[in-house]
Amino acid sequence: MPDRPRLRLGTRRSPLAMAQAEEARDRLLAAHPEIAVEIVPVTASGDRVQGSLADAGGKALWTKELDAWLLAGEIDFAVHSLKDVETIRPDEITIAAVLPREDVRDCLLGAASLAELPAGARIGTSAPRRAALALRARPDCTVVGIRGNVATRLAKLEAGEADATLLAMAGLNRLGLTHGVPLDPVEWLPAPGQGAIAIECRTLLRQAQDDRDSWVFSLLTAIDHAPSHHAVRAERALLAALGGNCHSPIAVFTEADGPMLTMTAALLSPDGAEEVRGQASFAQGDTAAPAALAADLLSRAGPAIRAHFDPPPGE
Repeated sequence: MPDRPRLRLGTRRSPLAMAQAEEARDRLLAAHPEIAVEIVPVTASGDRVQGSLADAGGKALWTKELDAWLLAGEIDFAVHSLKDVETIRPDEITIAAVLPREDVRDCLLGAASLAELPAGARIGTSAPRRAALALRARPDCTVVGIRGNVATRLAKLEAGEADATLLAMAGLNRLGLTHGVPLDPVEWLPAPGQGAIAIECRTLLRQAQDDRDSWVFSLLTAIDHAPSHHAVRAERALLAALGGNCHSPIAVFTEADGPMLTMTAALLSPDGAEEVRGQASFAQGDTAAPAALAADLLSRAGPAIRAHFDPPPGE
C-alpha cells in the first residue's frame, strides 16, 4: 500500500493546545482517511513569559512562532484557540476552518458564586475582561494576577495565591476536567472567540489548482463548522471596529437562530466601575452590523472606557 500524503499540523506544546490539535487531526482524518497528519509542537513565546502578556507583546506571543513556521513551509496548517489570535492577521495567512464551538462560558473556581466570596477576597486573573467583570460584580474584592496553563492556575489556586479564579469552560471540558461553577453568559459575557478552535493555513495565491496550498485549503474547508465560523467572524468584526488591544476589557456573547445572529457586547473600564452594553441582530455573514454596534458602544462610552480603544479611521 503506498504511503498516504502527509500534512504537518503546528501547535503549541501546552496540554490544552495539544488536545485541540488532536481534535483537529481526528476531524480531518475522519473527513479525509486517505491522508496522514503529523502534529508538530512548538513552545510559544507566551508560554515563556512570566509577567503580563499585554505588556510583553500581547496575543502575538501565542502565534508568532507558528506563523513563522507556516510561512516558511515547515508546517502546512496551525491550530489556535481563536480568542488568542490577533484580530488583524498577516495577509499571507487565512483562517480556513473553525471547529464546532465548545461551551463559551467562563467558570468560577474556589467559590460557589461571586456573591459568596468574603469581603476583600482575592480573585486571580490576568485577563482585563475577567478582572473588570469581577470588580464590577464585587468592587470590595481584589484582583491578583494569575496566569499560566490550566494546571498551573489550578495549582496556584490550591496553593492559596487567590481565593477564587476564573477559567474557560471550553478548556476544562477539552481536558476532561469538571471543576468549578459555570457563569451565565448573558450576565457574565465571554471573551470574543472563546471556545472556538481556528485552523489557519497559507493564503491561496493565483497558482495552479494542484498547488499544495490549494490542496491543503480544500482539505481544511471540509471540517469547517459554518455556524461557529459565522459567529466568530462577527465577533472579530466587532473587535476590528473597536480597535481594542490586550488591555481593553471587551466582552461579547453571540447566539444563533437559524440564519440570524444576536450579539450582546459590553465595554468596561479596567476597574469595572463603568460599563456600556448593547445588542444587535443581523444575518450570518454581515460584518457591517457588528461594526455599527461597536460604533454605538464607543459613542456611549465615557473617557475611562474610550481611553482603551483606538478605532480605525472612519469608525
